[in-house]
Amino acid sequence: MIKRIFWAGDSTVAQNKIDSYPQTGIGQTLGLYLNEDIVVYNYAKNGRSSKSFVAEGILEKIKKEIEEGDFLFIQFGHNDQKVDKERNTEPYSTYQEYLTKYIEVAREQGAYPVLITSLYRRIFSEDGHIKDEVHYEYPNAMKILGERLEVPVIDLCQKSKALLEKTGDENSKKWFMHLKKGEFISHIEGLEDNTHLKYEGAVIMAELVAEGLQELGGIYKELIKY
Repeated sequence: MIKRIFWAGDSTVAQNKIDSYPQTGIGQTLGLYLNEDIVVYNYAKNGRSSKSFVAEGILEKIKKEIEEGDFLFIQFGHNDQKVDKERNTEPYSTYQEYLTKYIEVAREQGAYPVLITSLYRRIFSEDGHIKDEVHYEYPNAMKILGERLEVPVIDLCQKSKALLEKTGDENSKKWFMHLKKGEFISHIEGLEDNTHLKYEGAVIMAELVAEGLQELGGIYKELIKY
């Protein structure tokens, strides 16, 4: 029997085309870790927050498609901290309120919601540690909401931070969009982007999501191939 994962999120998750290559979203690579009877429907979009995703009607599209027994992975945070009114939410009020809408959509349709905290940005301090970010309150707010509403949470934020610190500043660059001038047509002038991933990085970070599903156990662990 086919099982389906619907993914609501931002550019760190989204499906990419050739015009943004080599950028790769985690939603593109998670399938490497899933059993053959699992299909991923990736609705994540670049630049979206929990608020703008709803306002643009994308959650409504998911609502029309998702069914009993499906899974809804919910990952937002990076763009919720933006100052523009179209995207901005406050961690412990409007952010949690919008996340609740996703949870309700899943549960109303008999699907299983899973909250996933944001990927940590690869910004190192001189002492070799990842710098704490302004978006850190959003993952914390998501975890609190998950506990309150009894929704499982995969803490990709802390998992990715720990992995980046273990790997180190220089060695972790290969996972992110650090591109030389003239290397790729999509970014002909070169790029130093510590938020978005290349393919290898998306594979590594998807493994952390797979690890989180295993840790949840039960029906979530059954999604994973190994």
